[in-house]
Amino acid sequence: MNKPGIAIDIPGFGNLQINAILTDYTGTLAFNGKLVPGVRDRLLRLAKRVDIHIVTADSFGTAEKELEGLPLVYKRLKAEKEDVQKQLYAVELNPYLLASFGNGTNDRLHLKAVKEAGGLAIAVDNGEGCALEAILNANLFVAGAANALDLLLEPTRLRATLRF
Repeated sequence: MNKPGIAIDIPGFGNLQINAILTDYTGTLAFNGKLVPGVRDRLLRLAKRVDIHIVTADSFGTAEKELEGLPLVYKRLKAEKEDVQKQLYAVELNPYLLASFGNGTNDRLHLKAVKEAGGLAIAVDNGEGCALEAILNANLFVAGAANALDLLLEPTRLRATLRF
């Protein structure tokens, strides 16, 4: 990684060093298969600081086209054990240095791996719902992908939410 990353010191929570983002697409960055407004711009801004990996089952079959032109790694999952595939991907990236985003039951294991390693796990809902298992395995829940990505762009917001 030749990017600066994002360093966040959160009193009582710890020091985070985010070098990459691992995120789901459907329901996390998108609604009804389309990127939600403001997400493309935020991904472009974040890509200057961290590597971005989107790993998805792509329920609507629109992710590749919607993400076209963005500086990120895109991986469409095989249609079996999606939760395990995402978890293994997180482990390969080093979950301690990740910010991980997801909304579905198939996101629970990568969120858990990141949270337990000391990275940042965020459950996100864009209007399609957020599985309870995703929420329980995250450090926090955020309504809206733009709001979730803004936590990395404006770390004071994250510090205010997670400090104790």
